Amino acid sequence: MVYLASIRNFRTNTLSGISPMNLPSDYPYDIYRGFERVLIAQNRIENALEVAEQGRFRAINNLLVTHLAVTSKLQHISVTPSIDKIQQIAKVQNSTLVQYSLLYDANQMYQLSRFALRSDRTYAYAEALFIWVIQPTGEISFRQVNLKHFWRQNLFLASVVRNLREFPKVSHPEKTENKSNNLWQQLYQLLIEPIADLLPKEPLSRIIFIPQDFLFLVPFSALQDSTGTYLIEKYLIRTAPSIQILDISNRNRKQEKTREKIPLLPALIVGNPAMPSIYLQFDEPPVPLPNLPRAEKEAKIVAKLLGSKALIGTRATKKTVMQQMKTAKVIHLATHGLLDYLEELSAAIALAPSCEDDGFLRLSEIMAAKLNAELTVISACDTSRGKIWGDGVALLSQAFIAAGVSSLILSLWASPDTPVDFLMSKFYTNLLQSGDKALSLRNAMLATMQQYPAPRNWAAFTLIGEAD
Repeated sequence: MVYLASIRNFRTNTLSGISPMNLPSDYPYDIYRGFERVLIAQNRIENALEVAEQGRFRAINNLLVTHLAVTSKLQHISVTPSIDKIQQIAKVQNSTLVQYSLLYDANQMYQLSRFALRSDRTYAYAEALFIWVIQPTGEISFRQVNLKHFWRQNLFLASVVRNLREFPKVSHPEKTENKSNNLWQQLYQLLIEPIADLLPKEPLSRIIFIPQDFLFLVPFSALQDSTGTYLIEKYLIRTAPSIQILDISNRNRKQEKTREKIPLLPALIVGNPAMPSIYLQFDEPPVPLPNLPRAEKEAKIVAKLLGSKALIGTRATKKTVMQQMKTAKVIHLATHGLLDYLEELSAAIALAPSCEDDGFLRLSEIMAAKLNAELTVISACDTSRGKIWGDGVALLSQAFIAAGVSSLILSLWASPDTPVDFLMSKFYTNLLQSGDKALSLRNAMLATMQQYPAPRNWAAFTLIGEAD
């Protein structure tokens, strides 16, 4: 009854021109998404986009406070973008923005909440997908997908994402490649096909995807149409936690000092630090995280390209890394990233422990830092392995951008060693020449695709924030 009354009040207020800027952003049923339904039913797609953007921005900040007890530097932002501001952001980015909003079956979520089940099962009941497409010209279009239609085929969007993420881990991936390709095409059918006619026709056009929940774990670059063409073969692709974060990352970019001819120095390169220990069970002794010889090799390759020196083993202490982070123009961390791993370490990066600390660089410490890096790369073994709904990806990206970083490249899974080394070498070589991160990542992916065709080898990395 409270929920229905809130919607009635919202309907009355919005009809009189009052924006719901002080509404709660948390459970039950995610009230913002309820308001989206009401506005879409009224064919008020622009108002629904404003509410969707407000809800996702507040939800991420709410996660920081409630789950991590972190005070976000972005909490002071009380006004989320109006339609005019959203259109301006699309123009400044010179990109087509694609914003997704997932709507869930309220009855199923209520049943799960009665038993305190906040798990993957919650997201199995995504029943509808709202998609807004904002062109660089400011034109806004809307499409929706009835996901319930696919339930009858026992096809759940969250399950497709989870199954696809399992393929990089199989022992004999060549035996599952055909099934994997089918999943890439299923995701294309669900996420891209409904808006395909709205996407740019010119080659190398720029698209920024703004996902939600478990869609943060989707490697959009590898989505494949019925002809077998991957999305990265057509476009320059980035992602963002919200449209507002794009505005913040752009301001970070403008606040950076005058660019040098080679904008990547000084560089902080970390690979395979002496690993800290973690409690896997509360009644068992701590266990060191496994060493990453592959990450050490990657760090040395990157350091050589940038004319820098990698911090390896015991040299990569948390204290040393945090000191160098303050002045680094590029930060490359090849180590374990723990997202949603344990409550205490729900977002942390593994560094070498010392007598002063346990070696974990936590989200709160990242957000408290004052960074001026143009690029942070987290090429980690466990990055984004957490809950299927992808909170960790949103939290980590928002933390670095709030700290002052303008661009973040994040790995969504651990790719095979040789392809990662090849991709990173191509990426930094391209970046030193062009300065365009989106173009450099695309070219590196395409080059890796030629040598190692399976998406598990080249599609793990996603660019968040600014392109150059």
